[in-house]
Amino acid sequence: MKWTETLIVTQRDNPQEAEIPSHRLMIRAGMMRKLASGLYTYLPLGLKVLRKVEAIVRDELNRAGAIEILMPILQPRNLWERSGRWDLMDDIMLKVKTHQGQELVLGPTHEEVVTDLVSREISSYKQLPRNLYQINTKFRDEIRPRFGVMRSREFIMKDGYSFDADDESADRSYQLMYDAYTRIFARCGLTAMPVEADTGVMGGNQSHEFMVPAETGEDAIVVCPDCGYAANVEQAEIKPAHTTVTRTEDAIEEIDTPEVRTVEELAEFFQTTPDRFIKTLIYTADSQPVTVLIRGDREINESKLRRLLGAAELELADEETIRRVTGAPLGFAGPVGLSGIRIIADYTVVLIESGITGANRQDRHIINVNMERDCPGLEYHDLAVAVDGDLCPGCGTPMKIRRGIEVGHVFKLGTKYSESMGAMVKDESGGEKPAIMGCYGIGISRTVAAIIEQHYDEKGIIWPASVAPYQVLILAINPGDPAVGSVAEELYAALAERGIEVLYDDRSASAGVKFNDSDLIGIPLRITIGKRAVKSGELEVKRRDSDEVIKLPTAEVADWIVSNL
Repeated sequence: MKWTETLIVTQRDNPQEAEIPSHRLMIRAGMMRKLASGLYTYLPLGLKVLRKVEAIVRDELNRAGAIEILMPILQPRNLWERSGRWDLMDDIMLKVKTHQGQELVLGPTHEEVVTDLVSREISSYKQLPRNLYQINTKFRDEIRPRFGVMRSREFIMKDGYSFDADDESADRSYQLMYDAYTRIFARCGLTAMPVEADTGVMGGNQSHEFMVPAETGEDAIVVCPDCGYAANVEQAEIKPAHTTVTRTEDAIEEIDTPEVRTVEELAEFFQTTPDRFIKTLIYTADSQPVTVLIRGDREINESKLRRLLGAAELELADEETIRRVTGAPLGFAGPVGLSGIRIIADYTVVLIESGITGANRQDRHIINVNMERDCPGLEYHDLAVAVDGDLCPGCGTPMKIRRGIEVGHVFKLGTKYSESMGAMVKDESGGEKPAIMGCYGIGISRTVAAIIEQHYDEKGIIWPASVAPYQVLILAINPGDPAVGSVAEELYAALAERGIEVLYDDRSASAGVKFNDSDLIGIPLRITIGKRAVKSGELEVKRRDSDEVIKLPTAEVADWIVSNL
């Protein structure tokens, strides 16, 4: 392709709204343009990269035995009511109505549609296993779209769904996709880390996220430097610290604390640090109140708490419930003397030597709390959000927090959707049981951005060859010169004939503009052709990912390019 025959419009300045490198560079390199908040038009360079990633995904999924289908974007309300997610996912759904009043949703995901399909077409264990996938557009009503295509309202996603007759077969399907994802991201040039993750609104009993380590990542990952344990902070387990604690023997004393409620306010009031406080939170789990304790400097991991309680719905209690349970308004709850309610404590509470907590009376707190003495027989569990330095659950080594970009997610869904959507299969004995499902997603457009986040410098993008929009850039300095133009055209034709994806910069722009644009769009190999090179009979070949420049006889350049790619 010649530069003047396609649409590559680069920008010198960073777009004002862009906060991260991939967003800035996708705009500046002419890969996409913003239509509205969270909505982007892909230009030729961006679309070519997108299609390269899609091709890798298709290749590896087909290799793993998955079957490609294409499902409607518009989905009827009744499907989502059958699964129970019409209200559960209301905050991210984009809904529309037909002229006849039928309510539809622009698909944020396709579990309901694919399960309905399987319920109609598959009826026997002999037709399983099956793994169906699509690459399609998804829609989510992001409250605050940001970071370009990292968090947008419309995006391209590969979503896949496996159906198996038994747990053993379902485990094999899960592993096949786990392995395929590992290969996909490696082929895209990404360093991706599979981490244990929470299943969230998707449901199921196990999942892994594929995270690309990047400082700009929205997700926090907990990583053990010794044994390799890795998990999203929502899922990360923490080994309790076995520290000898000298408990206070001082008697409990009640202190007047007018309008002092938060840990920060209390720390200032008592002139101490937050780790001395026993933070007492009242939750409702499936409408039943429960008290949860944690050290004042830590936060409750609600995913862990939900799993511990086996609760479908979990939320902080309202003011009325707090008053009914504790006898005091919000901000003055404490475990001492609290009765008639289940009390659960995080392991960090064990480490408090002389605690401060609410007195269950308005404007009152108590000091000198000895948990063993004053709150005997408590349940202790791992309920904290992991932080840097927490101990690995496997080997006990202090763990590190890293930032990451989620590019893929694999779930073991179990029978949540097959039961509610009627995807039943006959087993060997002739009885019926729900198919066991798995769910597997890759953000295609997000993967493109993640590749840039791992492959760029101050000059622009550095594309891995496998996903680059073109493999070779021919940069002709003054292509209007007959000698320069002739060599450039001959090399362009020779490379194209040999199947090389080549972009020929045939513009009449200055050499400086061309070199800057070359670095910005990030093509892996650049061949520079100017008067001096034509006269000497040697052309300069430069890799985008290094400063090395190789000089080759003009007649050998095409062969060298082919052998090196």
